[in-house]
Amino acid sequence: MNLLYALICFLAALLLALGGVTRVGAWLIERRNPPVGTFATVKATRMHFVHAEKPASADLPPVVFIHGASGNLKDQMLPFRKHLAGRAEMLFFDRPGHGWSGRGPANEDPHGQAKTIAALMDHVGIDRAIIVGHSFGGAIAATFALDFPDRTAGVMFLAPASHPWPGGKTSWYYTLTTTPLIGALFSETLSYPAGALRLRAATDCVFSPNKAPDDYAHDASISLVLRPAAFRANATDVEGLYRHAVATAPRYREIAAPTVVISGDRDTVVYEEIHSAGLGRDIPGAELIWVHNLGHKPEWIATDLAVAAIEKLAGKPTDLQAMARQVEARLSGDSYGVGICVDENAPNRSPELKPGE
Repeated sequence: MNLLYALICFLAALLLALGGVTRVGAWLIERRNPPVGTFATVKATRMHFVHAEKPASADLPPVVFIHGASGNLKDQMLPFRKHLAGRAEMLFFDRPGHGWSGRGPANEDPHGQAKTIAALMDHVGIDRAIIVGHSFGGAIAATFALDFPDRTAGVMFLAPASHPWPGGKTSWYYTLTTTPLIGALFSETLSYPAGALRLRAATDCVFSPNKAPDDYAHDASISLVLRPAAFRANATDVEGLYRHAVATAPRYREIAAPTVVISGDRDTVVYEEIHSAGLGRDIPGAELIWVHNLGHKPEWIATDLAVAAIEKLAGKPTDLQAMARQVEARLSGDSYGVGICVDENAPNRSPELKPGE
């Protein structure tokens, strides 16, 4: 009995210590990564955003950027803003529950987040825009195009997650985090220390086989996702994606806006042969751009191609396939993380595969 009591006391003390470490770690993360934009409450959600107003010299329509899982507005703003400055009105924001945005009462699925995005567009005065979605943001971009077709001037998907995949499983820590009671305990004690230890390796694998830019995780404030509330919001998003995709993917044929899908064939994060190929197949008139030896971060590694895609969605004549071949030549020698980061093929793949297969 004494041994059992001692064990219980030890576990309780360990959890209290881990909880303290997590609280201090979250405080330090926020001190080191303060807000960079403006706040507004829309749809009962306090949103953090950066709005680059329409320049006098604009030759492109407004562009709205939707970041993926574990990210925040910097993940899109840092690569794109400098390339589109003086050319387009831009809206970058932390998705509900991410970065410095609150979760709000109705943002548990992409439909709710699409409504919040539309309300934020109203707030800054954007009526219609090209919608850019990366990774999980691709699911929200597709949902926005379905729910708000009159406000969608075009859609660009970057390494998207959009379709059901065999089994529908996600990483164990997302499943654990969304489990009642246990999930809250996990996120309040272990998400920060475990995540901090894995952050560099995880970042490298997100970019693999391409090299992550120096200081990417620092500059893009990726550690904001390790705070308990943000970690739970991220887990809820990812865990709900499969159910959303099952219900929504059959409707993608209804998307009428001009569409470009940019995907690498070495993506270690999503099954590109399911998601990107599926969007290229299901959305009428969509142009699917495959880039050999490109990983999960086209917006950082192939920014020039992504900007050209925005130009094409705006009606400018652009040969995206030719540009993709130029990007491939630039990336031909990249092999960062190969043999360490797992580049899995989807089981039971459809015939819509990557080029050359």
